[in-house]
Amino acid sequence: MLAISNNDSKIGSRIYTLPIEGGLPNLITKEGSSYWHGWSPDGESLVYCTERGGNYDIYRINCAGGEEQRLTYTEGLDDGPDYSFSGRHIYFNSVRTGSMQIWRMDADGSNQKQLSNDGFNDWFPHPSPDGTKVVFLSYIDAIDPGSHPLFKKVMLRILNPDTKIIYKLFELFGGQGTLNVPSWSPDSKRFAFVSYALIDNKE
Repeated sequence: MLAISNNDSKIGSRIYTLPIEGGLPNLITKEGSSYWHGWSPDGESLVYCTERGGNYDIYRINCAGGEEQRLTYTEGLDDGPDYSFSGRHIYFNSVRTGSMQIWRMDADGSNQKQLSNDGFNDWFPHPSPDGTKVVFLSYIDAIDPGSHPLFKKVMLRILNPDTKIIYKLFELFGGQGTLNVPSWSPDSKRFAFVSYALIDNKE
């Protein structure tokens, strides 16, 4: 199966699933705006960021649809949820401390703990299938901590979830769209990402 977010100009983004070989999409979240980010390892539930009552929080829903479950309740933006391979934890980013940082909670929303705090605005954590590392995006340029613009100087970094040690992989030109959703290879040796280049179309 595939999970996708589709933006409707009247309702906003909503989440659908469809067969990986193609077919008719099945609407999962009836309300907008809902942005898909992660699928549980057992294939049973989806996690996503959604706006309800003027605040963006993290929710969970069965992959067949139904009633959604709210997992975060803080003011400001909670975004970018992704399951650990064990299914026990959900990694996410939150601006609740004044800057965007990486957090982790139990799959039911309990035990929320901050994992990064070194002066950067950090977004979209994705744990590797072997559970040994978490890749995420950090903005080098100064930005509004509640936004993730594109065309910015950023870096991809790795967090050890046990020791909380962070190291830089490399810098690139990117931002929004660079690492929004899970992209690790099954062997935990590679991940996919998007970088940008400005092209001068003057003749």
